[in-house]
Formats: sequence, C-alpha cells, structure tokens
Amino acid sequence: MPKDRPEQAHGAVGRQKARHGAVTSAQADMLGATLVPGWTVGTLPDGAPVPKLWHWAAFPPAAPMEDLGPDGHPKLGDFLPDLGLNRRMWAGGSLRFLRPIHVGERLTRLSEIASVDHKDTAGGPMAFVTLRHRIDGAAGPAIEEDQTIVYLQIPPEFRPPKAIPAPEAPAFERTLPVTAPLLFRYSAATFNAHRIHYDRAYATGVEHYPGLVVHGPLQATLLMAAATAHRGSPPDSFQFRGLYPMFDHHDLRLIGVDKPDGTLALCTAAPAGHQGMQATAAWS
Repeated sequence: MPKDRPEQAHGAVGRQKARHGAVTSAQADMLGATLVPGWTVGTLPDGAPVPKLWHWAAFPPAAPMEDLGPDGHPKLGDFLPDLGLNRRMWAGGSLRFLRPIHVGERLTRLSEIASVDHKDTAGGPMAFVTLRHRIDGAAGPAIEEDQTIVYLQIPPEFRPPKAIPAPEAPAFERTLPVTAPLLFRYSAATFNAHRIHYDRAYATGVEHYPGLVVHGPLQATLLMAAATAHRGSPPDSFQFRGLYPMFDHHDLRLIGVDKPDGTLALCTAAPAGHQGMQATAAWS
C-alpha cells in the first residue's frame, strides 16, 4: 500500500485491519516476572483469567526487520498513516471490559482508524491518530478500546511539558524503582522495538531525552494493578493519558485518590512531584 502524504491522511480514516492472537502461558510468565514481585512460573495456566491490560501482549507487531524504521517502530504508510512527522508515541486511551479473556484463548482484534486530527502548537505541528479496537474472544466481544497515538517532530533538545503537581493526600501511594532491565523486559514481552525504551544512545543522542523513556502502556498497566489491589477487583472501564515523560533515572510513584462518584483517580509521578500519566478507573 502506498504511503499517505500528510495532506492526504484524512483518506486513512475508516481503514481497518484484523489480527488474530492470544496471551500464551509463556507470555503470561514474561509479563508476570516483569510486573509482579515474587512471580512463580506457571501461576497463570491455560484457561486462567488474564489480568487487565495484559492483552497488549496478545497482538505483537511482528514486522520483519527490513520493515522497521530508524526508531525501531514498524514503518508507516501500510495501516497507520505517514504524516511526515518523525516521532510517534502512545498518548493515551480508553477501555471498556465486557468479559474476561483467558490464557491461551484465541482472540481476534479488529482495528479501525477512527480519526486523524492535526494541531499547530508552539513547539511545532502535531497530529493525533485515534484507533478503535474491538477484541473478541471465544465467547464474543471482550474489550472495546480507543487508542490515541501522537505524531510530532523530534525537537533539537528536550523540551519538558508543563508540570502538573501530584495529589497531596492520596488514598494510597506506592514507589517502584525504574531500571533499564524493567524497561527492556516490558519491551520484550510486548515485542516493542521502539528504541527510546532500551537504547540509551539513541534515546539521548537522537531523540534528545534525558534518559530511557518509561512506556506509557507499562505505566497504565502498573496503575491498573494498583487500582485492582486497592479496590479488590479490576475496574470495568479505564482511561489514561500521558502528561509528562517518565525516565529510568528516577523512581516511579503510583498514586490513587478515591472520588465521591465512586471512581478512582490515578497517576504516576516523579519524585520531584509532577505527574507523568493520569488515569481514571470506574466500577459498575
């Protein structure tokens, strides 16, 4: 399929792609060993419910090496449009969980490009591409998910966004050490070759970050686990958005605040006090 010129990207809206996949027991062990302290191999055998957001490992982007771009991402212009911007990141998303999925269960994901929105900012042009995913399992629809991807130009130097302070009186707070092996393992478990997460020379020398970047999906998955532990059951819906990149040279704070409407407001934060990701978990 030919690449989309930036001025023709609106033609990508409505484009669809179907994938088949599963969270295998081996993938569950990889994720568990990465995310869960004291994990024991085989904790989740075939047929066991998959923890929420671990489905992100079910459909690995299995592009051949020659189809990877210089950043490690699969090249643009096949399914995702090429908008002429050289940085691409997962900016946020929203999910509704309809039924559990299980280890080893055959899954089908139908993805559609729902929108392509361009924006001019003080830092240069940006674009937001929203993907709409529907994931079906053996018993029918299981997850409805909107995923927002942001495109922008790599700046000549790191330009941090506006810092938003973390809540001062949370219902819970947990601190997690962030290390290069943690980021590498999560990249490996999700087959994510984006070099900003494991290649320090590339992250600092090409994309001008001050360190390795903590994955947005990793932060969301850690917040989901914290929300589930706090309330005793996983939420029925979950929304998240990135505010400020988090790096491997500091710990990651996981914070939750119970809201009067029954939802749980969540965020990651740096030790300096600013938020990295905001999320909201809701129970029926």
